[in-house]
Amino acid sequence: MNQLIDKKKVLGRGLDSLLPSSRPTAAPTAAPTGDTVREIPVGQIDRNPYQTRARIDEAALNELAESIKASGVVQPITLRPGTNGRFQLIAGERRWLASQRAGKATVPAIVRQVSNEQAMEITIIENLQREDLNAMEQARAYERLGREFGLTQEQMAQRTGKERSSVANFLRLLKLPPAVQEMVESDKLSFGHAKALMGLDSPEAMVKLAQRAAALSFSVRQVESAVQNLMSPEPKPEKPERKVDPNVREAQKELERALGVRVQIDDKKGKGKIVIQYTSLEDFDRVVTALSK
Repeated sequence: MNQLIDKKKVLGRGLDSLLPSSRPTAAPTAAPTGDTVREIPVGQIDRNPYQTRARIDEAALNELAESIKASGVVQPITLRPGTNGRFQLIAGERRWLASQRAGKATVPAIVRQVSNEQAMEITIIENLQREDLNAMEQARAYERLGREFGLTQEQMAQRTGKERSSVANFLRLLKLPPAVQEMVESDKLSFGHAKALMGLDSPEAMVKLAQRAAALSFSVRQVESAVQNLMSPEPKPEKPERKVDPNVREAQKELERALGVRVQIDDKKGKGKIVIQYTSLEDFDRVVTALSK
């Protein structure tokens, strides 16, 4: 278990250290690992209560169902005995769901005796190894491994084949305001966007910039630049406060929302100038593109 998992190994090998081998209970076919594969009715299988994945890609699930219709289930799912002749999923939820969509009455499975704790750990680590969780699901999975099993970041990295720094960065996402976490979970912002936002001290500033970045489709570099501007604003010479026409002020805000950069309008009785400030080449290119339309 403490041995570093080779990322190039297939998933099943990585989980072998977590799963105790089982003894055959029927006259099934031998699997390559020495375990036995049984055909289990899909209706006798219950979902894993420890599943970390909150969302499933419907299009990908339908593609898998079509593949199963044509070629069957290539890799058996893993179950543990339940009560009243039923079984509980440990690994392979997508294959089980896709088999049902494909109209299969049974699904090939390996049945193993594992504890609740082992089932939870196996499920979390399987999903982290497969990298099919979004950034927030991964963050919560790592947090759960630490909370439920007392694993250090180094141990989590070893068991999932990740870098320790990567584990630490995912865990930091849990410090983001809930509104920002929701934007990451719904793919409005990426892990890179979220990581850049954590450079801000104020939760309110994080939410405000996150909303602006999502609305204007900011790149990660643009978010990093905006964070830097907020944390180290350029000193401005003091100027006497001037009265600004409300219509001019509203037009200035509208331009800032549209261009994603700071805009200043100097108007004197219908004449004046519009000053557009940019802090990176990405900002410049975006402004030129917007004004060229």
